[in-house]
Amino acid sequence: MKFLTTNFVQCAVRSCAKSGKEFPLKYDVNPAQDLAHQPTDFDPMFVINIIPKLDWQALVLVARELGNESLPSDKPDLDMLEEDERDTLIQNLHSLLVETRIMSGQAVCRNCGHIYHIKNGIANFLLPPHLAN
Repeated sequence: MKFLTTNFVQCAVRSCAKSGKEFPLKYDVNPAQDLAHQPTDFDPMFVINIIPKLDWQALVLVARELGNESLPSDKPDLDMLEEDERDTLIQNLHSLLVETRIMSGQAVCRNCGHIYHIKNGIANFLLPPHLAN
């Protein structure tokens, strides 16, 4: 599961959807064992175009919980950065969002505590019937 995915998934339990506390999930992983870095071709335009779609506070929260302290607390305005700062930020975001993968562990709802298991890089977001209705 690419790190980018963490910014777009939420708890599927119906009561959480009504609570407004279903996002972001907490990722219970061991960064040394459960995260993988898989190099991919660098596409700066993808990163530039995805930034406005990101929930920056959630991105920073999950990144810091997984040991990445490199992101600024506030969403950067790329137009206001010096060219070298901008390029470094885009490279770092590419590495984090696209090349970092959660291979195993758990995603846990911060509201209800439901656990979504992650195995072989695939998160299981299926709910048992009693939670789906």
